Amino acid sequence: MSFQWTFIAGYLYFETAVVIIMILPIFSPRRWHQFFKSRLFAFIQEHAAVYFYGLLGILSLFLIDAVREMRKYSHGSDTSHTHLGSELKGNVKLFRAQRNFYITGFAIFLAFVIRRLITMLIIQDELSLKAEKIIKEAEATVKLAKNTVLANTINDNDKDAIAKELQETKSLLEEEKLRANDFKKEAEKWRLKYEAVILVGKGDE
Repeated sequence: MSFQWTFIAGYLYFETAVVIIMILPIFSPRRWHQFFKSRLFAFIQEHAAVYFYGLLGILSLFLIDAVREMRKYSHGSDTSHTHLGSELKGNVKLFRAQRNFYITGFAIFLAFVIRRLITMLIIQDELSLKAEKIIKEAEATVKLAKNTVLANTINDNDKDAIAKELQETKSLLEEEKLRANDFKKEAEKWRLKYEAVILVGKGDE
């Protein structure tokens, strides 16, 4: 394997390791979000777009070259079998061209997967923060209502009104807890989808 294809294969292995680390429950979305907001990631992000599209352009050129080699040696394999050595050499070159095609294709695919995973982790953390904030506000409202009932002497009408408000607040709290669980389930579903895509990709390789 030449230097450039060794580099692309190494980059593919690096991408695979990054995807596995991101989909495994090693770090929480909160930790990932803190990393994405760190100075180190901000420094990388300043030039990330240029590097990302530049690398995609280079990989696309190698992908086109691999397709050209595949077509070249596929046509060559249709000739007569008079020269076994020449035919074997052509088949080896065809195999290498196919190998390079799959390596480059998966490298391009995983680049988009990693970018999407970063977005999903940030969204998941933001949804979790919003759900926690809503739950805390609802719990504070319930606590305030209870303190009001205990601290003041109230008539029956006020008591019924506060009891009704307390019940509505409890219902709101339950709804927000259900919404928070739905957010977590949706994020888990996306994580499983990406994990399934990666497993299928590794199986095809």
